[in-house]
Amino acid sequence: MAGRAPAPRLRPRSGPNARFGVVAARFNEPIVKKLVDGAVAAFTAGGVGAGAIDVRWVPGSFELPLAAHHLALSGRYAGIACVGVVIRGETPHFEHVAREAAAGIRSVALATGIPVTFGLITALTEEQAWARAGGDVGNRGAEAADAALEMVHFLEARTSVRPDRRTRTARRSRIGVRDHKR
Repeated sequence: MAGRAPAPRLRPRSGPNARFGVVAARFNEPIVKKLVDGAVAAFTAGGVGAGAIDVRWVPGSFELPLAAHHLALSGRYAGIACVGVVIRGETPHFEHVAREAAAGIRSVALATGIPVTFGLITALTEEQAWARAGGDVGNRGAEAADAALEMVHFLEARTSVRPDRRTRTARRSRIGVRDHKR
């Protein structure tokens, strides 16, 4: 069984106006509720007020990326933690859902520049899933929220020091300004 994720080196505190989202899959809902609780607790421990955390439920883990994409595009969120549970069954369906959810979540983060983190449990048994939802192996929801906080802190520190050319160009193209050479 996999161990706990490494603890954040420091617990970054969010700014007073930062909002965070949690996108949760209803499939295996009793276990996912524990992940949501862990994510909300981690955001709160990171200085995010309860009113600045939005939890949105979707049917299953396959739908996590689309919901996260819409939240990221809204411009309201500094970071988004995606949580869900996929338990291996008798068919390869488990592998397809887990792989596509992971790829989709990664794509949302890269396309939007908003930290969108992966708190999806993939387990062979329900017992393993419970262990990763606040049991012996930690809480993957809390770990996803900690990762979102840490990445927001990382991006803020990087941008406040010296935004690189790609960031300026991407920002200009989003608002319709062209970058002309003189």
